[in-house]
Amino acid sequence: MKIRKAYKFKLKVSPSQARVLNNYAGACRFVWNKALALNLQRLNHQQRIMYYQELDFFSKLWKKSDDYGFLKECPSQTIQQKLKDLERAFKDCFDKTQPTKRLPKFKRKGQHDSFRFPQGFKIHGDCVFLPKIGWLKFRKSRDISGQAKNITVSKYASGWYISIQVEEERAIHPHTSSSMVGIDVGIARFATLSTGAYVEPLNAFKKLANKLKVLQRSLARKVKFSNNWKKVKTLIQRLHAKIRNSRQDFLHKSSNDISKNHAMIVMEDLKIANMSKSAKGNIDNPGNHVKAKSGLNKSILDQGWYEFRRQLVYKQQWRGGDVILVNPKNTSITCPNEGCGHSSKANRKTQSEFECQKCGYKGHADVVGAVNVLRLGHSRLACGDLVTDISVTSDIESVSSLAQESARASA
Repeated sequence: MKIRKAYKFKLKVSPSQARVLNNYAGACRFVWNKALALNLQRLNHQQRIMYYQELDFFSKLWKKSDDYGFLKECPSQTIQQKLKDLERAFKDCFDKTQPTKRLPKFKRKGQHDSFRFPQGFKIHGDCVFLPKIGWLKFRKSRDISGQAKNITVSKYASGWYISIQVEEERAIHPHTSSSMVGIDVGIARFATLSTGAYVEPLNAFKKLANKLKVLQRSLARKVKFSNNWKKVKTLIQRLHAKIRNSRQDFLHKSSNDISKNHAMIVMEDLKIANMSKSAKGNIDNPGNHVKAKSGLNKSILDQGWYEFRRQLVYKQQWRGGDVILVNPKNTSITCPNEGCGHSSKANRKTQSEFECQKCGYKGHADVVGAVNVLRLGHSRLACGDLVTDISVTSDIESVSSLAQESARASA
């Protein structure tokens, strides 16, 4: 199968090169905002919005004008790619299957500054050639395999990065393991496996929350856009980058370890967006326990459950394994003891203690949840019911036999 992945490296740029990159990012941001304003105006007048072909025609007119002639300095392909991104954003907005559809937003300077080259670039060793820019050095921390399809240049936390997207043909072989495991994600324990093993949470944001609070208070006291204000803002950006990088590193290591050791992974189909919704309410219907819910929302988002699941899905695809999502209802309050299956809120006395009120079974609540998740996965396999959009196994019978072997091995 053909897979696409990206390699991200930090660029080594001089002040003059940084100015050129800033100009290109600014030109692409201007074109995005200008085209978005045109489409929003057409929507307000109940007119059909313009897509890439029409917007590209307008961008060429803007280049010829006296007011927007600075767009000529920017490579035309980067502007075209930005207009294609806007077209995709509008199509996603009107796609009923998108769970979080919304209108595209205007881009601000210093936030998500980026542009993309689909062609004309070259990569040689630790150097990359970009059209109208020339050769730039980058910190090559790993080898690049596959055919480079495009390069995205982005700015984050006062540094410039390149993301090289490659495509390669990869033969999918059966997973080296034959085990099946259920996973229960949580806050006290990041991930608990049905085997009894668990992963301690990193809490990347929580560890640096106080430091971030101090810097944000300092920023609020500074004169906006002054030199001192810019210095503190840079420190905040770097701290956010540290939080993000720490979380990503933790999630990749955790998902990689689990994916290597288990061919079949069963997880709860959690609706993270609904779980982390604010309880603030409105004037007519004010929320209850708003402060406690706010703290819970921060903890949920700090764990990165959705990203963890996303990484497990594609890593299992590459290794010939599978991920099954099951309904999380009552998994943490149902007795896993054979022949019992009693379900009651009274079974879970505390966050970590589980004691069945019917048969007296005792265990850790997260392990109980993981075992119940695994059993639901076995039931899905026995019925031949798999989620096709995340499954890469085409032969249901082979998957079922794999699950049966795993069940016999664990018995």
